[in-house]
Amino acid sequence: MIGLKLGWSLRQRGSETTKYTFVHKRGTKALQLRGVLVGGWENIMEELVVLVVDDDQEIQGLVEAALTEAGFEPAVATSGEEAVTLLKGNKATYRALVTDINLRGQMDGWEVARQARQIDPAFPVLYMTGASANQWAVCGVPNSILLTKPFAPAQLVTALSQVLSTRSRPTAPT
Repeated sequence: MIGLKLGWSLRQRGSETTKYTFVHKRGTKALQLRGVLVGGWENIMEELVVLVVDDDQEIQGLVEAALTEAGFEPAVATSGEEAVTLLKGNKATYRALVTDINLRGQMDGWEVARQARQIDPAFPVLYMTGASANQWAVCGVPNSILLTKPFAPAQLVTALSQVLSTRSRPTAPT
């Protein structure tokens, strides 16, 4: 079986610090936790919930399946307006944004990402598009990644891991 390791690289801060590493094996639904044990206190982060914004049900299903298979918890919004409402109402819930560029409604993926960055300037953003890649340099938020459709599920997971790794890592409580 192929596994995907999840966890953080944490520096040893003394003999009472223990690093957690969790492995999600293909075909299993395991609880995804990251944490560190410091001086008898356990600090466990929430699941890796990713907000996916796409108005095409077929693409939604493919992205949702790829993220679930990799150990992420996808939350799907079908419009930019819905995504921004979810982001503003649940600031601490989502760990990253995966958005299509061309969406139904008034708000496109570029604007959804800008709104996400207003909430959190370091929020990880991954764009998906079949036609708007040439606008990324002008319209995309800094430190984002763009995938052009069609892409393989592994490319999506790799790109998402990259944008998540650019975000500052949590530190152990002192």
